[in-house]
Amino acid sequence: MKRTLFLCGLAAASYSFAESAPTEAESPESAAPAYELTDFVIKEQQTANIMPVTTYDTPVSNLEFNPRIDFQSRNMAEAQGDVTIRGGTFEATGFRVGSATLIDPQTGHYFAELPIAPEMLTVPEVLVAGDNALYGFNSTVGTISYGWTEIQNGGSLTAGGGDHDLNFQRIHHGFAAQLGESDWSWGAEAEVSRSESDGTIPLGEHDFDRYTGRVQLVGPNSQTDLFAGYQSKFFGWPGMYTAGRYSDTGDASEVPEFENLKTRLFILNHLQNYGDGSYMELTASHRRHTDHYILDATNFTASPFFFEAFHETEVTALGVSGFHQISDQFGINYAGQISADEIESTDNFGGGLEQGDFQSRTYTKISVLPEYRLSLDDENSLTFRAGVSYDDTNRDDSEFSPIADVTWEKVRSNGDAESVYLSYAKTSQVAGYTAIGGGTTSGIFRSNPELGRETSQNLELGGRVTRGSWNVEAAIFYRWDDDLVDWTIDFDDQGPFARSADAVDIDTFGIELIAAKRWDTIEAIASYTFLEKDEDYGAPEIDASFYALNYANHRVTLGVIWTPIDMIKVSVDNEWRSQEDNALRNSDDEAFFTHATLTIYPPNLDGLEVFASIDNAWDDDFEDVPGTPGRGDQVAVGATYRW
Repeated sequence: MKRTLFLCGLAAASYSFAESAPTEAESPESAAPAYELTDFVIKEQQTANIMPVTTYDTPVSNLEFNPRIDFQSRNMAEAQGDVTIRGGTFEATGFRVGSATLIDPQTGHYFAELPIAPEMLTVPEVLVAGDNALYGFNSTVGTISYGWTEIQNGGSLTAGGGDHDLNFQRIHHGFAAQLGESDWSWGAEAEVSRSESDGTIPLGEHDFDRYTGRVQLVGPNSQTDLFAGYQSKFFGWPGMYTAGRYSDTGDASEVPEFENLKTRLFILNHLQNYGDGSYMELTASHRRHTDHYILDATNFTASPFFFEAFHETEVTALGVSGFHQISDQFGINYAGQISADEIESTDNFGGGLEQGDFQSRTYTKISVLPEYRLSLDDENSLTFRAGVSYDDTNRDDSEFSPIADVTWEKVRSNGDAESVYLSYAKTSQVAGYTAIGGGTTSGIFRSNPELGRETSQNLELGGRVTRGSWNVEAAIFYRWDDDLVDWTIDFDDQGPFARSADAVDIDTFGIELIAAKRWDTIEAIASYTFLEKDEDYGAPEIDASFYALNYANHRVTLGVIWTPIDMIKVSVDNEWRSQEDNALRNSDDEAFFTHATLTIYPPNLDGLEVFASIDNAWDDDFEDVPGTPGRGDQVAVGATYRW
């Protein structure tokens, strides 16, 4: 009922305001939006909605509607989300800020823990194929890459709430000023956010806080940022990781699981442009992440049915990337990173994740990719890139991986363009401590210390056409993953001790189509993705896969922004998927999700935005992670004041 009322109200409000809006001649300046929400064609923003419905805005909010990203969440994307790209696993996706990929050595489940205010970061770019091989770090399939924005004067205050006792608040402010009479300027920026709710299903509550700040120095050819951020997240979800396997009946709702996460992040970033088209970016980071995990909170005193684990990881990293132009035709792309980690881990079974051969590791990667650009005429060019990357750790074997691609591009004087590329790239990575550092015969998750370096090869043909108000992208790829780490189930092994880490060889064939179009008052982006896999675990006793075989055979997204008048904006994201069969999944294999927002910019109230949103409008119970209950619907209303 509330979904119907919300959607009818959204349509009625849009029609009412459109009918009663002032004409263009009499419309006040203050009726215009305080900022431009998105532009699919020009800015490459690939979702209609930026703000989430269930909590405050984060760098990963609404990525589940991004055409290139499959977000498999527990509770909500901002709580615990596994981010996959092109049918890869959550640990095959990296998160890069500046020139450093921020890893969590315990498990890729925490890769998306980025305590950074979204205003401080650029729109994320999804790196695949040769670009991932060049810039990615310990991520074989793809990397979500963010840059640092330049601080602007102004800020915002947001407050709102909704059903399920949801309430959220955040304040953000930035200050920038010129340094005397010079070409230099400096700035400072800070943000505080919090939210809490009882959750969209029973035992799905959350309580989040985030504090971030940075100072910035900007010169004629450089930008330097010093950042510090802290985030605390407590949340629950039934069958969050065990998917009901802990329950005697197999019912995940009987197993209340909780996590208490705390993430501290410090980053120093320097970007330097020099010469004619050359640049270098240096990033130093330190990340400390703690996790307190509770299985079956109703049985705190009923040992051995009560399970509790504590993990703390620290990672220090130094990354560099850039392009050095040697001539008009020739230049060298390069990237490198060194990271050092350590883990402390205990659980009530003893040993935690410190039962493996080591509790610390140092990673190194260097990539060099020379490129040669051949101008065929005033409009047409060919660009050739060929190079190699080198991966190593002090605990694993090293790996050399080739990278090569060729791109034809035509750019007309009016800005219209076409391009076609052919790419081959090899990448590699090593597994986290949850997969290799825990017990092998007991515990909730069985590790496998014999897991070695994973490798992936990707062959791809793609292209893009841009014509003013529209563009189309297409890609067809074939990927070979060898010794990929997956978590699997053997149904003959009953009870909580069934999940184990195993290596699998998988061949993946994929097709990706993305189109964006802008009309006078409407912007839209649509996509279709097809995936097919052929797997070999080398072990007939494996019955089901939690991650490697949890993918959509067919997936369609559609994002639409409608601005009938300056004071109204309607943003709708949709996703339909048909998922590969999985013996662990209790829901249907098909799902349809809708996230809709009505934003009103009241006349004569400059800077004020009033919004109403709904997530999962059709209350689809699809299990993103097989066996783990899906999220429910959430309605929220609130306001933002910008200055």
